[in-house]
Amino acid sequence: MATLPPGTLMQRAAAGLARRCALLLAERGGVYGAEVLLLVGSGDNGGDALYAGALLARRGARVTAWLLAPERTHPGGLAALRAAGGLTTDGGAGRDGTGRNGGGRHADLVVDGIVGIGGTGGLRQPAADAVARATEATSPRGGRPVVVAVDVPSGVSVDTGGLPAGNGAAVSGAPDGAPDTVRADVTVTFGCLKPALAVGAAAAHAGHVELVDIGLTPWLRTAPAFEVPSRADVAAWWPRLQPATEKYTRGVVGVATGSATYPGAAVLSVGGAVAGPTGLIRYAGTAADQVLDKHPSVIATGRVADAGRVQAWVCGSGLGGGETAAAELRAVLAAPVPVVLDADALTMLVDGTWSEQLRSRRAPTVITPHDREFARLAGAPGDDRVGAALRLAAWMRATVLLKGDRTVVATPDGRAYVNPTGSPALATGGTGDVLAGLLGSLLAAGLAPERAALAAAYAHGLAGRAAARGGPVTAVEVAGALRPIVADLTSAEPARSGD
Repeated sequence: MATLPPGTLMQRAAAGLARRCALLLAERGGVYGAEVLLLVGSGDNGGDALYAGALLARRGARVTAWLLAPERTHPGGLAALRAAGGLTTDGGAGRDGTGRNGGGRHADLVVDGIVGIGGTGGLRQPAADAVARATEATSPRGGRPVVVAVDVPSGVSVDTGGLPAGNGAAVSGAPDGAPDTVRADVTVTFGCLKPALAVGAAAAHAGHVELVDIGLTPWLRTAPAFEVPSRADVAAWWPRLQPATEKYTRGVVGVATGSATYPGAAVLSVGGAVAGPTGLIRYAGTAADQVLDKHPSVIATGRVADAGRVQAWVCGSGLGGGETAAAELRAVLAAPVPVVLDADALTMLVDGTWSEQLRSRRAPTVITPHDREFARLAGAPGDDRVGAALRLAAWMRATVLLKGDRTVVATPDGRAYVNPTGSPALATGGTGDVLAGLLGSLLAAGLAPERAALAAAYAHGLAGRAAARGGPVTAVEVAGALRPIVADLTSAEPARSGD
């Protein structure tokens, strides 16, 4: 701001916001004549909304700004809106002098400009009332209005992705059921992604996220809270076959999963590994017959000690408990290769007796807990899932893949990543076994732990989405969808450095 003319960043933001709003209105009959309601708080978010509203008004939209803090409304934005023919209201029915849109009864599009990244806690009055009434409005063109959030949905915890404790409950003094956060269809954010748009329960409130470049990139000097991989990133990381490649140079992954009680876990984890880049899979366990029946190319033995050389191990899914399972886990942890620990292997870690063996390993360790497993290891992750994963990664000296709709990957040296492809369809038994197998295959092929974890989560999420298109999802469908997903990811040549 010190190097640009006053208001430049806000004008850039407003232009990007107005563009997205215009595109949304074009899908519903056009900008001209559309009813647009701005929910305007104090500060710059309200200014962004007002300037964007002015741009839409100049294109023929009928724009009304509901001023939630009239005495603190952005003066320049308000003047611009009025000069363009926009109107204002305090929310009372008909208070805008026209009888239209004054109480939020009718709108084709609602713009949430209430609070931005400086907001804390959920919505308060009169904002909660405004959101309730605006989002219950009807569109003159049919259906409900589209809700567009400015920078972040108002009321979310911006830095962690958490939601207020009373989310969905009535706000004091507001109509019954008035929300304490905005649930947007689209969020237009500026300069860089905010944590709440990519992680935690708040991410679902953001809807589709569009990032508008307003020229901040050269000034972002500090390390990000976390990074989000793109499809191009994952495609570039994925190991490719070379003319001189053979099965051993592609990597050999060992899979110590399943038991007489849970043979399916072995089949599913091997199914995940089969979709990965390694050239050979060695299975060690008591479900060898079931594994070979489904995957005859696997080399099977009864225990880890007899499996032969591998470049990475996957251990835990369906392994059960008892001394036999403990002996297999002990053998896996003693191997000087990367290890993936999942499910029953994590359960065996809870009592702390394995801490020294884990922390003294020289080869990488990756653990893959879901929330309940994480809670048994380190307490519930809470709203700050990234922070919780980073603390556990540092304590265990392991890479943590905290599973969820937005899976978090945290490294022992303090770096964090969030996978964007998660799907509720994956919330079914056995899908974690598939993920662990794929992750082990990527480790055996030579990927760094955090890249292997991210690439596996990314492809696994896409496979869950693909499987869901055919109806209710089981882990078998997810494993089956992985191979075409991987083929599609690796069909294009990876980007070269500097591209």
